[in-house]
Amino acid sequence: MPHSMFLRSGCYLPEELRLQQEPVGDCWMQVAEIAAPALDAMLRYVGWHFMWMHGSYSRNGLGRSPKSATDRALINALKRVARHFNAAELESAQVIKYAGFFIATVTLHPRQIQHHTALDKVDESRTRMVRA
Repeated sequence: MPHSMFLRSGCYLPEELRLQQEPVGDCWMQVAEIAAPALDAMLRYVGWHFMWMHGSYSRNGLGRSPKSATDRALINALKRVARHFNAAELESAQVIKYAGFFIATVTLHPRQIQHHTALDKVDESRTRMVRA
């Protein structure tokens, strides 16, 4: 579903947010039932920032069903999101049938969720630099 949100496992969030999350792959969680625009509004309401980062990540996946192909493409795309971004938004998922199997293409946009406005600001609660 376009605008679905994915958070890197361990993504630091405001205490006020209680998001239902489901695991996707090894180190990502999908935010259940909340699209990117709603998450953006929720974060801004509590004084946090939901930043749109430049670029996108597109990957393909093969499968015997549209769902299995899409799941593989999604995991492949999530693996490509740079480690310094803690979130990703699904832009599109397209599936075609070819010779008895399905090929999916998924495109993600990197996002950054943080309390500070500057990307190079030290996130003292995590004691690491956040860089774009």
